Amino acid sequence: MTSVPIFKPGRNCWRVEHADRARVLIDGAEYFRAFREAAKQARRSILIVGWDIDSRFQLVREPPEDDLPTGLRDFLNELVRRNRRLRVDVLDWDFPVLYAPDREFLPLYKLEWTTRRRLCFRLDSHYPLGASHHQKIAVIDDAVAFCGGLDFTLGRWDTPEHRPGDVRRRDLDETIPQPYHDIQMMVSGPAARALGDLARQRWHAATGHQTKAPRQPANADAWPKDVEPEFRDVDVAICRTQPKYNNQDEVREIQNLLVDAIAGARRWIYIENQYLTAACISEALSERLKENDPPEVVIVLPEETVGWLSQNTMDVMRERLIKRLREADHRQRMRVYSPYIPGLDGQCLNVHSKLLIVDDDIAIVGSANFNNRSMGLDTECNLAIAAANDNTIREGIAKVRARLLAEHLGVHEKTVVAAIDETESLIQAIESLQQEGRTLKPLQLKVTPELDALVPSEQFADPERAIDSDYLSAQIVGEEDKPPARRALLTFVSVIAAALALAALWRWTPFGESMDISTLLESLSQYRNNPITPVAVALLYVVASFIMFPVTLLIVGTGVAFGAYYGFAFALLGAEAAALATYAAGHLLGHGTLRRFSHKGVARVSQRLAQQGILAMVTLRIVPVAPFTIINLVAGASHIRMRDFAIGTVIGMLPGTLALTLFSDQVVSAINAPENQRIAMLLALAAALVIGGWLLGRWLLRRQERAC
Repeated sequence: MTSVPIFKPGRNCWRVEHADRARVLIDGAEYFRAFREAAKQARRSILIVGWDIDSRFQLVREPPEDDLPTGLRDFLNELVRRNRRLRVDVLDWDFPVLYAPDREFLPLYKLEWTTRRRLCFRLDSHYPLGASHHQKIAVIDDAVAFCGGLDFTLGRWDTPEHRPGDVRRRDLDETIPQPYHDIQMMVSGPAARALGDLARQRWHAATGHQTKAPRQPANADAWPKDVEPEFRDVDVAICRTQPKYNNQDEVREIQNLLVDAIAGARRWIYIENQYLTAACISEALSERLKENDPPEVVIVLPEETVGWLSQNTMDVMRERLIKRLREADHRQRMRVYSPYIPGLDGQCLNVHSKLLIVDDDIAIVGSANFNNRSMGLDTECNLAIAAANDNTIREGIAKVRARLLAEHLGVHEKTVVAAIDETESLIQAIESLQQEGRTLKPLQLKVTPELDALVPSEQFADPERAIDSDYLSAQIVGEEDKPPARRALLTFVSVIAAALALAALWRWTPFGESMDISTLLESLSQYRNNPITPVAVALLYVVASFIMFPVTLLIVGTGVAFGAYYGFAFALLGAEAAALATYAAGHLLGHGTLRRFSHKGVARVSQRLAQQGILAMVTLRIVPVAPFTIINLVAGASHIRMRDFAIGTVIGMLPGTLALTLFSDQVVSAINAPENQRIAMLLALAAALVIGGWLLGRWLLRRQERAC
């Protein structure tokens, strides 16, 4: 169906399909309840794809009227148990290990191995380096489907009131997450079946297996009886972002539709988004604002994004974009607001929605942020409704915008409609309704020139295409002082040959017997008070690092041999010495060599070093993405300063080294004197080690960007 002129399948959308009913669900409480009610009616199929899926997530926070569980895993498992014809397929992004402390532990085990056979859980790793699977789709019997920005995971449930201290937002502990605002669109009919086709295509790409579509006719009972549609008999465009990967073609339908919609605006452009850094959006809005009679542009963003890293990268880049837009706004037709809710005590409303409404003519809802990666690098899915000349659809689109503004301004929906009708201006209506309590406030720009100068370009922090390892290495290490290819090759081969020779001596000759790490450490422990012993231990660590001996085992061995106090001091000294030695080797290899011999593993390490500072090294030591020696070699060949490398290594190694040496010492004590008190202390220390490592990793990751 192509009855709406703006929709052009193959350019700015994948397909245009009819929806019997449609509704924009605002905030998690409405969406998760609607999903649960629809899933209860499932006869043959439930298909879920997402960026983050947590089996422990509670779909509803009030006691349900039925006897079904409220937790996602138990709820789906019970549906499968009661209906032998029902199959549930769940596809989750196969996230990098860096995200692990902030996600469910062993999701494959919890959702695949401990549930019934017809509840199938898989991880999606079908994407290029640095990308993510970011679609958030749920389909029931190909009859009802949901698409938007909400995942079935922790921290997403909230009501439009976003009350400070609302205990219903709690997930697994006593912590109350900050308020969370997001949007999901619900559709039925052929549009739902098309979303089912899209989800099945993704399942096949990720797993290599086909999952069958349910037979017709569709399940007309799946639409929840208490959910009132905002639209009936409406055409829905399904739009995608898809990166080029193996045999998969690049698709930029979302970018094209957003740009086309902005270009067609006559009166108003209303935007809600988590980010605002996309170059294509900046150019499209700038061109409109430069016109003699531009449309009004209202943008609602969070006061600040979530996480230290995001606040010091994405927030910096959004301010750069806002400044460019203000330079183009010669008629003062643009406003940028953030929601204000009293009583949040330093928190702010996490605006996570991804929405564009142009005039009363088109509404676009989905998973795509207004950043570069959502335009080309990540897999995304948006839904769009356009009115054409249908006044009923126009009224529905206007109602969605009024509902959103009423929520943010803390007033009734009818009050918003009356203010817009009276002023005939979106900006004047908002400003006439601003108040002391809950309201929309102008977004304050906070970035200092010093911070702006430190943040790298969008190509690093917010790329729109996958960056190959050669390009990434070149950007990190630069072209200056590039050695001749022959000399670089000779140096590289010499260093690798030396390392291989040491490894061969250690493993396959009698020299290995005398090089037994445990034996050497035990021998050195007899001379712990000798001034030369720390130097000998440091040299042992250096040699061990060049033969790729795991540094963790070295630290444990040092703790066993020297005890807690000496062991900690000697292990930290040895690890630092080994790190500096292999850093020097990486520096000797040279910048050009890293570029010539880089590969995916090196590129991932290089990505973490792109910040070129102490924090990068602390993060890599606590949450490593490559072996100890590899990180050091890449750091030496990169532009990170030795001072930052050395300080970051000490800080990052310190907690783990202390924990391992203390634990090793307690193990020895428990073995030598197996008393109940010592065994209890050992178990307590083991628990503290596990919990402490998890909390430390979580603390670090909260300062990383949450991509979605």
